[in-house]
Amino acid sequence: MTDATHVEIPDHAPHILVVDDDRRLRDLLARFLSEHGYRVTAASSAAEARAKAENFVFDALVLDVMMPGESGFDYARSLRQTSSVPILMLTARADTADRVNGLEIGVDDYLSKPFEPRELILRLGNILKRSTPPAGPAGPDTPEAIHFGPFSFRFDRGELRREDEVVRITEREREILTILGSRAGTNVPREELAGNGPGANERTVDVQINRLRRKIEIDQANPLFLQTVRGIGYRLVVDR
Repeated sequence: MTDATHVEIPDHAPHILVVDDDRRLRDLLARFLSEHGYRVTAASSAAEARAKAENFVFDALVLDVMMPGESGFDYARSLRQTSSVPILMLTARADTADRVNGLEIGVDDYLSKPFEPRELILRLGNILKRSTPPAGPAGPDTPEAIHFGPFSFRFDRGELRREDEVVRITEREREILTILGSRAGTNVPREELAGNGPGANERTVDVQINRLRRKIEIDQANPLFLQTVRGIGYRLVVDR
């Protein structure tokens, strides 16, 4: 059983972990999410969240930035070492530096406090949709997978591999690879890679591209595969 909910939730409903040291907000979030059909587990700290994660597999996290002890940033950073679970971060600060910091870590979206509960539902729904592996770009000439150097990316699974080893990527990185891979070798404007949400701008696209380069390029300053097209955006160079 998850932390208490008074609504009958089906077992297949998305399971959300809410991590916030404010008990009142934590309880309100748990109740509101449950009323909208989510299974919810709540934790008051990063340590408690880790303990919960030993018993459950979560579909997404709603994570507060400012917590005593280990901050939300610190927990997200450690989580990204082993997991690409979608993270919606709650912050009392709308500072651009905080947003960029979170994007560099691998956070999927931000919501500033105070917020409208409806916006939380919309943002959470969006990152859950992005976390579903894409069915693959449409078109008769689209391959099942693309290959570049030792890497391969399968569109149906949204899976990046280095030879036989799966490379962990975030949902935004998966989305970017899907867009670039479906148009492999052609120039893709930054705005097409920006996605939605409060961080949807050219600067955050560059941050996400740099994170992806760290995973696929030997020399990030001279990328072989994920290349910058000056004044336009990026292109992915694949094997033919």
